[in-house]
Amino acid sequence: MGLPAGHVTAVPGLTRTQQLHALGNGVVPQQATAALRILLDRHTAHAMPTAA
Repeated sequence: MGLPAGHVTAVPGLTRTQQLHALGNGVVPQQATAALRILLDRHTAHAMPTAA
């Protein structure tokens, strides 16, 4: 998920369920970044004028 080791698991007092809940949406920013890069690459490729 891009977090350092122990980011959630090293927090004292959190149960396994609480750790999983805290990480639940953690991957979303990386997925959004990847999706935007793909879309931007596709848009740029289609927007480039072709040489005649």
